[in-house]
Amino acid sequence: MTKTVGTDIDAVTLEIQWQRLIAIMDEVDNAVIRTSFSTIVGESHDFACILLDGQGSSLCQSSFSPADFCVILPRTAKILLEKYPLETLQEGDVLVTNDAWLAAGHLPDYALITPIFWRGKVVAFMGTIAHLSDVGGHDGDIVAPDVFTEGLRLPPTKLYEAGEENELLFEIIGNNCRVPDLVLGDLRAIVGTHMVGARRVKEFLDDYAMESLEGLSHEILKRSEALLRRKIGELPDGKHEFGLDIDGYIDTVHLHATVEIRGTDIYVDYAGTSPQTPTAAINCVYNVTFSSTMYPFKCALAAEVPNNEALFRPIHVSAPEGSILNTTFPHPVRARAKTTNNINQVIFGAVWPVLGEQAQAGSGSIWPFSVSGTSEGYGTFSAHILPHGGRGAMQGLDGLIPVAFPHNSVVTPVEIMELRSPVLFLNKELLPDSAGPGRRRGGVGQVMTVRNVADVTYNARVRPDKIFCAPPGLDGGSVGTTGEVRFNGKVLEEFPILAFGPGDEIEMRMPGGAGFGDVKERERELVVRDVALGYVTPEGAYRDYGIEIASPKDH
Repeated sequence: MTKTVGTDIDAVTLEIQWQRLIAIMDEVDNAVIRTSFSTIVGESHDFACILLDGQGSSLCQSSFSPADFCVILPRTAKILLEKYPLETLQEGDVLVTNDAWLAAGHLPDYALITPIFWRGKVVAFMGTIAHLSDVGGHDGDIVAPDVFTEGLRLPPTKLYEAGEENELLFEIIGNNCRVPDLVLGDLRAIVGTHMVGARRVKEFLDDYAMESLEGLSHEILKRSEALLRRKIGELPDGKHEFGLDIDGYIDTVHLHATVEIRGTDIYVDYAGTSPQTPTAAINCVYNVTFSSTMYPFKCALAAEVPNNEALFRPIHVSAPEGSILNTTFPHPVRARAKTTNNINQVIFGAVWPVLGEQAQAGSGSIWPFSVSGTSEGYGTFSAHILPHGGRGAMQGLDGLIPVAFPHNSVVTPVEIMELRSPVLFLNKELLPDSAGPGRRRGGVGQVMTVRNVADVTYNARVRPDKIFCAPPGLDGGSVGTTGEVRFNGKVLEEFPILAFGPGDEIEMRMPGGAGFGDVKERERELVVRDVALGYVTPEGAYRDYGIEIASPKDH
């Protein structure tokens, strides 16, 4: 006898079933890592695995997925299903798009969904958003006049139909990128992992004698939304504003948010934010602004609840059309993370007085670095690493040393970078005195230096952040440090493609996170500990905290 789980499901059973679905997505995630071809997917983990219910709503995700992708994919899935309604789908179909305005905000991020059939009906979808190594177009990053320059843009279409590859589409994708083996290999690997996930979901349905996931999905989403609304309802009603200047590119950009807490809903309005720019690819489509706005609230108010679509429902986001947070087609968008990674700082800056210990000061951000070209011994190569600066402090916690926030990516091991491309890492180490002082100290930044060890010149790209505008502190905490990029010893302020010649070196000094609270309230023993750990020098301890320490051993 089969059944549909309904509202009578008890909390224990719900948790067991929910966690099993998450475990399925963790298995899919691991399968992507093990079968992928590129460093950006297999090492940097710039992808997300999401289980969608039969209507395209996100039900759960893998434990390691970037949170912004998990907010975006259900929006993309519903667009894909408008073109390919449920009743037209066949087992083995895979729908795809990389359109920045429909999916994850720039062309390298491909969104794929695969229907899962059970007893002749679509009961769920396996979904993935993954950053592919190359999408053609210009070989740069930040500088571009429009999205046409940035590469191949696919409308919603079928990558597979009834289990068969769309050979023409694969040929088009392969002919429009520099590393087709990596790109097509990753796409095929992802589709293979969808088959793994679909098999596990069918086993789940069989084990629990379910006809569909509809009832379980309803309960998970209903209870998740209720919890978040309860948490929002505990906050005092009111409006809060915060503005922040960020690096932009060449010229700084202003972000401004008004956050209104009203009952069990939150309204975020980005009026007052800078207009979109026609010359730098730092513009953000609404999808990405929406997802980046969700993340700080999710972290602060419902960190213990596994991510799903219901956690977006009480939060409403508006951004002026034509602003840098709601760009219009065909403005360039490839480097949109330079902007979106600062959205959490604007949100926390506005509402930290009511969030208290859940708010976080500004972080050192992500610094994507990649190399590509052709070299003896490596053939045609493309390798990516996503290092970060220090994380911002919280009311009760020092900031973490360099860690991914808010992107939740992984840093490609330097050994893998050296294996996949002709580079040598001369150092990758923490930067003492780079963290913003405060009652709670920011996380220290890091320095990373890379040398070209080939006998040919190839392309290198670095996308720094906060080289002009330091991460902001909260509650009297000091700002973090600014970053710096040196190319053969010369400080760079513009970042086109670098012709990386034999023996050339690129040094990246990534910012430390900002502090939280009055520096005068920091306990002496914590300053002594920081000196002993090498986070703060004796000189920095005296300069920033007024504490004399003879040597790191004075503890």
